[in-house]
Amino acid sequence: MLKAVLIDDEYIVLEGLKEHIDWASYGIELAGTAGNGLEALDLFRRVKPDIVMTDIRMPGLNGLQLIEQVMQEEPGTICIVFSGFNEFDYIKTAMKLDVVDYLEKPVTIEKVEEALERTMRKLGQRQQVSALESRLAESREELLAKAAMDLLLLGEEGADRFRACFGEEARQIAAVTVLVFPSSPSAVSAQLGCRHIVMKLGAVWAVLLVHMEWPVEAAWEELASASAEMSETFGSGQTYGDVEGARLSYLEAQRALRYGRFLEEPGWVRIEHVGGTAADPGNMSEHEEAILFHMRTNNKAGLIGQLEAFNSWMVGERLDPEHAEQEMLKLAYIGMQAVKEMGIDARQPGKPAAIQHQELSGMHTREAMFAWLRRHMETLMERAEEARRAPKHQLIEKAQDYIRKHYHLDLSLQEVADHVGMNATYFSLLFKEKTGTSYIKYVTRIRLEQAKALLRSGLKVGEACEKVGYYKYRHFTELFKKHYGYTPSQYREQHELKHGGGQT
Repeated sequence: MLKAVLIDDEYIVLEGLKEHIDWASYGIELAGTAGNGLEALDLFRRVKPDIVMTDIRMPGLNGLQLIEQVMQEEPGTICIVFSGFNEFDYIKTAMKLDVVDYLEKPVTIEKVEEALERTMRKLGQRQQVSALESRLAESREELLAKAAMDLLLLGEEGADRFRACFGEEARQIAAVTVLVFPSSPSAVSAQLGCRHIVMKLGAVWAVLLVHMEWPVEAAWEELASASAEMSETFGSGQTYGDVEGARLSYLEAQRALRYGRFLEEPGWVRIEHVGGTAADPGNMSEHEEAILFHMRTNNKAGLIGQLEAFNSWMVGERLDPEHAEQEMLKLAYIGMQAVKEMGIDARQPGKPAAIQHQELSGMHTREAMFAWLRRHMETLMERAEEARRAPKHQLIEKAQDYIRKHYHLDLSLQEVADHVGMNATYFSLLFKEKTGTSYIKYVTRIRLEQAKALLRSGLKVGEACEKVGYYKYRHFTELFKKHYGYTPSQYREQHELKHGGGQT
């Protein structure tokens, strides 16, 4: 039910209209009355009515001044004025203020009822238009979300349709990035200032960030702030300067999410922090991607399970021997590539490094061919396990020393991995295994500990922020508070108080 308020400085008018009009029959509740403009403004702010009916000439604050204030605070309010015969100038002003109707004095029951009927008709028309506009906007959003899904799943094939649905502003798109969440990302996406499209894709949720400005550091600052307290992992792909790059970013974000879960990293995990891209090692099938993942993470049970799933797939597809041989050889080479990334010699004693194709070609049943593949992959996994048990602390220590010397620079995981001569993805996994923490958390801890030392030495917060490699004051402050429970400014003040008291 709509709420209305009635304002007039004549008590008899107020009481007459209040008692003799069946307000409820119009779907209206008379929520209050006032005898002057100041009381009316107070009543309006308390009640928040949908309809304001007011005389123009009133003490304290006249009706036009009241309506002007009402429309500033609640632009959608319906205003009806009462005016005398000689007050046309007031009426003109009232119309400029979007007053929907006026009643000439003396005000009667019949006039008010006719005005209410006109008002309800106008309101119905307005609501119909609003509903149509709302449905049109929802339809556009649905079309854009569908186009965004096609863009992530099809890549270049969906790019033109996405631009068409995005509208004229598509020409101004500077870059795109994709985030992938295991559940609804509403808590994070609601805090993002940049244009974004949320969609459900299978078992995950994807958020397409559409950057209208370059560079995109402001968006990263917002994302870091929004995800600061998250306990759930989500991944992001690289940022690409054209719409067609959205699919690659989506695949990378999926990979970042997967490795983030394996590394038990809560919050935001960027593909740059785990190594690798969607384009490396190429257009891989679901089976191939999963097998590579289990090889890299030394998950023997997961590898065997995925091989069995692959075997079931071959049975269901009724592959001919030549096709089955090609698929198995491809997996065998993927396994070889995985152990080579770890710096492991995959050759068996007394045999060359290459896979022996003739062994597989001489087999006549799928069962025999699959048994060969399984033995090959298990052998590779055993060699990987042996290599992982061998001391690799020297390489990790070398990496840690490099980080301590260069933490103040924009130090990527890839750069550190290259420094110690390791594959970036394998390096990130081994680093977590040997240090108990991820690469990005380790660098963050080094930076923040050094920042504390700089603050104790007397540097201002902004100076310390830049010296340890952070260029966004807000992001630095939030990280500091998240790790230590207080802001850099509070830490500096506490140290100064202790120092002033004779403590070091």
